[in-house]
Parts: sequence; structure tokens; C-alpha cells
Amino acid sequence: MIKCRMPVIVEGKYDRITLSALLDGTILETGGFGIYRNRELMEMLRVMAKKTGIVILTDSDAAGFQIRNHIRSAIQEGTVIHVYIPDVYGKERRKAAASKEGKLGVEGLDPATLEEAFRKAGIGTEEVADPGEPVTKTDLYLWGFTGTDGASERRRQLLLKLGFPERMSANAMLGAINVLYNREEFSSKLSSWFPTGEEDSHEFPGC
Repeated sequence: MIKCRMPVIVEGKYDRITLSALLDGTILETGGFGIYRNRELMEMLRVMAKKTGIVILTDSDAAGFQIRNHIRSAIQEGTVIHVYIPDVYGKERRKAAASKEGKLGVEGLDPATLEEAFRKAGIGTEEVADPGEPVTKTDLYLWGFTGTDGASERRRQLLLKLGFPERMSANAMLGAINVLYNREEFSSKLSSWFPTGEEDSHEFPGC
């Protein structure tokens, strides 16, 4: 069971039903794109973000990212934690056909996958006394994941290794990486994931 003192924001009731089986905490629904018209809910989320912080858990498709980005851009103060689910292709049982992008939403994922997504966001894990140096934007550039030829493809491969959706932006990816690893740990991971000689490899220096 995942324990979370911050309310978790999901898109719809089936997401809430799936998540409620493994989350001990508050789950709120956006009603899909209804969040755009629901001023009361949006204001409540702003208040919660300042008081307790909120967690956003949406699908990994375009609609999910649009809803996630809308909420994040509307909240100027407080804490917003993003939980990203991986791209898993398939069809939910209750649906006659797969979604437009063919990906499972939150409602269609198994408990282990959801628990892992929360763990990667730092929820349900113990605090580390000395987290070490964080990975920076400069590191991502030097390691060839931004601002260089082929960076987009290398970033896509990295997101696949990390188990994050391919639509995740470089900034969001950086934030997620720093929840999981410090710079030294991540450098070591990169060396094992992308050994020297693989494609046009970049060196991944340690701290």
C-alpha cells in the first residue's frame, strides 16, 4: 500500500478506482478536460499545493500531458509532484477498442507498475540523508541529451531505459532523474546503459 499525505490528481473515475486499491490517501478527479471549466476545483488545487502539495498522475498520451501541463501552469505557488507512468501498449478491459495512441491509461496498469511510478517520483521511499550533487542541464548537454545532433533520439532511448513516457520534456526528465539519482549514481547508470562504442556514444564522466 502506498501512503501519501498529498492529494493525488487523476483524470477520471476509472483511474481513481484502480488507484484506490493501492493508495492510502486522497484521490481527486479532473473529469478529463473538465478541469479547464472547473474553476472551483482549480482553486482548490492551488490551495492544496500551497498547504500540503499535490501529486499529478495522468495518462502518458497527448491528452494526459495536456491536462498535466494545464494544472502545472495554473499553479504558481506550492509543491507539485509529477508521477509519470510508462508507455504501455494495449487496451483496457472495459473498452471496445484501444485509445487513439494505443497506450494504456492509469486505469489499465497493474499495481506493480503504478507502485514503481510512485517510487520513481520519490513517494513511498525513505529520505536520503546526503543526496549528493544533482544532475544539471549542463550535464544533459555534455552527455548529448540536449542541444546536439541526435539529442532527441538519445533522449528517447534514455526515457525508455528510465521507464518514462517518450513525450516527457527535457526539463521534466531532469526533475525526475534527480528524484531517483544523484549525479554520481546517474553517471554510473549511463555508463552501463550506453557503453562506449554504442552508436555515436558520449562519455559520461563521474563526479
